Amino acid sequence: MRIALITNSRIPSLTANSIQAMKVAQALMQLGHDVRMFAPAETEPATRESLLAHYGLRFAPPLDQLPSIRLFKRFDFIFHAQHAAKRFNADLIYTWLPQSAVLGLWAGYPVVLEMHADVAGRMGAWWLRQFWEARGRRVMTVTTSALRKALERSTSLQFDNQSLLVAPNGVEMEKYAGLPSPAEARHQLNLKEGPTVGFTGHIYPGRGADLLFELARQMPQVNFLWVGGTPELVDFWRGKLTEARMSNVTMTGFVKHEVIPLYQAAADVLLMPYSRSISASSGQDIAEVINPMKMFEYMASGRAIVSADLPSIREVLNEGNAVLCEPGEIGKWRLEIEALLTDEPRRLALGALARKDVGELTWVKREERILNHFPAS
Repeated sequence: MRIALITNSRIPSLTANSIQAMKVAQALMQLGHDVRMFAPAETEPATRESLLAHYGLRFAPPLDQLPSIRLFKRFDFIFHAQHAAKRFNADLIYTWLPQSAVLGLWAGYPVVLEMHADVAGRMGAWWLRQFWEARGRRVMTVTTSALRKALERSTSLQFDNQSLLVAPNGVEMEKYAGLPSPAEARHQLNLKEGPTVGFTGHIYPGRGADLLFELARQMPQVNFLWVGGTPELVDFWRGKLTEARMSNVTMTGFVKHEVIPLYQAAADVLLMPYSRSISASSGQDIAEVINPMKMFEYMASGRAIVSADLPSIREVLNEGNAVLCEPGEIGKWRLEIEALLTDEPRRLALGALARKDVGELTWVKREERILNHFPAS
């Protein structure tokens, strides 16, 4: 099929939604579809080569960056994207924007609408209701069952299973094939030898930076590896570490996507220290519905995971493939991490089951399921 991907993400950028959109694009291309992406022109023009390098991809779609005037709150972009999809002669519109999904249905296209968070305000609920009331072939995906419930609550709708699919995020398992042992990975990356606790990802509010800092302060005999974060936040936390005279934390800042698996492999234990309240890059609280891409990467790395015990996290993790702790209970987190670091057989067993469980949750299999979920015409 000729698939028009319409995203409001800034491409390229470091946001999770931009990374997720590119993973979807790559998977659709791997399935043999002719894909073109349409995004707001809010960054420097991007070439296919620059997208491959920025996102660590093997396949990247042609990208059309369309006009988007901030004053119009991207409504101009939505209409430009609709016309661009028509010029592309698309067979399917695949979007993360309810407005684009509705316009696509009104124009007679089959539509996939991906939802990763609850709608915002009355207008957000109104657009989603229009999507469900419009005629046409459609599929709406949600990343968690918790998000389905939140959207039903916000829109006062009851979604039917024929047109809705719970589709968690995915992972590229091929990037996690043949990873070295933690000690060998640390050697390859010139990291300190010794027990290592790792974290990869952005540090928005609610993402656990305070907990990471306090764990490192209370566990000076353990090395902590913190990969990612914006330059401003990395500088802030490096200053805090210097002020506290802590030398057991390595902060890398941004690293290229293709080396993230090796950094994850360098840890004996990987952390997901979320809070009860989590701010997305948009500012929205997503704690109730979160489905982090790093969770699937951690699982693929085969390392023991210690995660905040949130209902949406439990849709993927459980006591068999991870250790789940109450958010913010520093004493409990410390005890669980220390116990894992002294129990290699348990670490290996947790990591092996996590890797086995994530085997079916690849991006390609995800997109195959979504496209196969369309009701018959």
